[in-house]
Amino acid sequence: MNIAIFGGGGFIGSAIVDRLLKDGHKLRIFERPRVYPFRSFAAGEQVEWVTGDLMSMHDVSKVVDGVDVVLHLVSTTLPKSSNDDPIYDVQSNLVATLQMLSAIREKGVGKIVFISSGGTVYGEPSYLPIDEAHPTEPQVSYGITKLAIEKYLLLYQRQYGIKVNILRVTNPYGERQRVETAQGAVGVFLSRALQGLPLDIWGDGSVTRDYIHVSDVAEAFSHAVAYDGAKSVFNISSGMGTSLNELIENMEIVLGRSIERRYLKGRPFDVPVSVLDNSLARHELDWHPTVSLLDGVRRTALWMEKALEK
Repeated sequence: MNIAIFGGGGFIGSAIVDRLLKDGHKLRIFERPRVYPFRSFAAGEQVEWVTGDLMSMHDVSKVVDGVDVVLHLVSTTLPKSSNDDPIYDVQSNLVATLQMLSAIREKGVGKIVFISSGGTVYGEPSYLPIDEAHPTEPQVSYGITKLAIEKYLLLYQRQYGIKVNILRVTNPYGERQRVETAQGAVGVFLSRALQGLPLDIWGDGSVTRDYIHVSDVAEAFSHAVAYDGAKSVFNISSGMGTSLNELIENMEIVLGRSIERRYLKGRPFDVPVSVLDNSLARHELDWHPTVSLLDGVRRTALWMEKALEK
């Protein structure tokens, strides 16, 4: 297939690119100016690297012209800071996506796969594990915008027949995370631990999340690209809960030493437990996670060690 990937040069996007190239797809990767390819592509790998402005209809229309599927991986905001400027969040993400959908419709693209947030669109859990039918009550602008994008995608599916798959990914981690601006508990904790710095933990370390290795996320996208079933929204998760204390214990096993911890006062907005049910993706996409947390932490630590040496 000919596939356009918006945001294919980032942490998650690059893993998806590598996976889709193994499937033999022809890829057109769209990134911001001054974002350069994350690696050299072999002669047999069909990759076109394009830069431009996501808010430009001209740029976006050129990217989606002649492709079969669009992957939308772009987000200009982060959950922790999106509330600081919700207007920017909406303009740069929701409005940009609506323009992308307009271009997709105009160019006759048949399918779009969107990365949503399994960590923020649901909000406070009413029950565990959280399935796709769980109420959506996001508590940050990031989650609200992701959910609004989901709704517009489904609207375009109903009105114009554009096939939509929405992957609600939990807490991804793994190789190619930016060490200097590490995000998420795995990235932040490993980066600090490898530099011999103490870890700041909000609360008693019992906050529990669902961590998934980036290679499993990429595998889910590979399956979603090929999926032609009737379902649209899928949780992409490990399906297992890991507390911060348990996460650090895994890191200590990998590093072979203890890690200093500093326990701070808990934050009221931290949901105590968030674990997603991935059974629908297992059944419909024929996908399942394969990387254990210990193995994933080991792989991430090896990559970060090399990155810190540069």
